[in-house]
Amino acid sequence: MEPRPSGGSKPAEPGPCLRSPGGACQGTSAYSLSSAGAEPGCSVAAVLPAGGCGERMGVPTPKQFCPILERPLISYTLQALERVCWIKDIVVAVTRENMEAMDGIIQRYQHKRISLVESGVTRHRSIFSGLKALAENRPNSKLSKPEVVIIHDAVRPFVEEDVLLKVVTAAKEHGAAGAVRPLVSTVISPSADGCLDHSLERARYKASEMPQAFLFDVIYEAYQQCSDYDLEFGTECLQLALKYCHTKAKLVEGSPDLWKVTYKRDLYAAESIIKERISQQICIVMGTKENEHVGLLEEMLKNELKQVNVTSRPLCHAGRDLQQIILEQCYNFVCVNVMNFDFQETQKLLGMLEESRLSILYPVVVVSVHFFDYNSVPFGEKMENLMWIREFAKEVKKRNILLCGLLIYYPQDELKLQESLRQGATIIAALIKERNSGLVGQLLVA
Repeated sequence: MEPRPSGGSKPAEPGPCLRSPGGACQGTSAYSLSSAGAEPGCSVAAVLPAGGCGERMGVPTPKQFCPILERPLISYTLQALERVCWIKDIVVAVTRENMEAMDGIIQRYQHKRISLVESGVTRHRSIFSGLKALAENRPNSKLSKPEVVIIHDAVRPFVEEDVLLKVVTAAKEHGAAGAVRPLVSTVISPSADGCLDHSLERARYKASEMPQAFLFDVIYEAYQQCSDYDLEFGTECLQLALKYCHTKAKLVEGSPDLWKVTYKRDLYAAESIIKERISQQICIVMGTKENEHVGLLEEMLKNELKQVNVTSRPLCHAGRDLQQIILEQCYNFVCVNVMNFDFQETQKLLGMLEESRLSILYPVVVVSVHFFDYNSVPFGEKMENLMWIREFAKEVKKRNILLCGLLIYYPQDELKLQESLRQGATIIAALIKERNSGLVGQLLVA
């Protein structure tokens, strides 16, 4: 089957493109690159087999399409590969019935450099389909044969550039390379009657992980020569290179995050990792620079979230500082409405976030904070104004922005004020860490 290009042919970072104050276009990749600037010095492509049905997951949806924070798992893996600018092409092998769904994912999340091919009935046949697409120089095809090809699982979303660079560099030198990790459990061999026959010495063995990389001619020749039995029942690509091309793979130590989403519980673990990664920065936005309560709230938040970067910015019309924060991939905002009890400041912030299209890849949490001096204006009047948060929240949730409200009592007693701020910081921290969409539109009280 001829590969189908999806998401455009121009290499680009995934996600929306924002204009910096200087006019430069910057992509919205989620995390900084650990090997920024380093390149392997050869042409590189990647193949992702994604035709599995996910039997071990125990759910009707193939695991690569299972949602995490309402976004399919495979989209996170594609994003991880797209962040690496020296990977020229990414070929995804999916079943014919899932081709349209996969194309929709690519369009919705603005993935680039992706081509789709029809998968085979087994993992090795799917990989072979991807390799064929890269090997065949079809007219009008944007694909070309690379010097090195990466093979990676569609359900390993946390691969980092430094690991990819290591396996590609090793493959360029040795012909094949793969990431490995220490075995967690001892491997045993049972006898025919179900009793222990023997066990392996765990220290002498490693667990084979992904990514793996190969000189393209090596792995393509191996697949052309391999038996039907290997194509049907084999799983280890490095073994094919050794068996059919006599190429010994260089083994590269992988990171703990290379684990594969296999069971249903792994989805929750992956969600937890993603939540943690996108909760490392909080921006407090206010209408004015000088406000003692905002300063105290910022201090309380820093105490509550010791490993998180908490900054504050004024919400001005130009919004240059805030635009820079958005460009730096901040997905958490606390908007303080000090002088009024409508949502003027919050509305300005929401407008900027919607314009930036930051929330395409990850949900953005916005906590609208309102200080309440109950000695000045009747409580009922203020609450009536604040309940408009529900309408705002319904609208922006369509664009993956999770809006919540927080009402902080503003008493004369300094100790009581500090306690209210402390409670408010605890609530904000929980909202950002959990990203609970069930609380969208709620007005919480501290």
